[in-house]
Amino acid sequence: MAKQYSRASRIGQQLQRELAMAMQRDVRDARLGMVTVNEVEVSRDMGYAKVFVTFLNDDEAEVKAQIEALIELAPMIRTLIAGRVKLRVMPELRFQYDRSLVDGINMATLVGKVRAEDNAKIEKFGRDDEDEGQE
Repeated sequence: MAKQYSRASRIGQQLQRELAMAMQRDVRDARLGMVTVNEVEVSRDMGYAKVFVTFLNDDEAEVKAQIEALIELAPMIRTLIAGRVKLRVMPELRFQYDRSLVDGINMATLVGKVRAEDNAKIEKFGRDDEDEGQE
């Protein structure tokens, strides 16, 4: 049986696509760098949309400045998207920084480092065992 999706999740997916295109093509602001729209959660009453974004840089001060710029640009972005999406009421956009991508990259780096250390220990102890066997 097919999985059923709620209307809010379908609208969230459509808003995510449209927001990503609008950020890439239409929004021109010197304060914004490379913005990635990770997810959009729409409230059940379609009044609000929580937009989770990440940026190319993860410096805390720059992230804060870019989030503030997005909050300031939210009405203009909402107007751009309203022309593309056929909804009776366009949800109010609320931008939030999503650390999951940065945290995932950091975890992958840590796992790679630990694996390299383990491989180095295995090679070292393997050589010690081979040297003892030759005596």
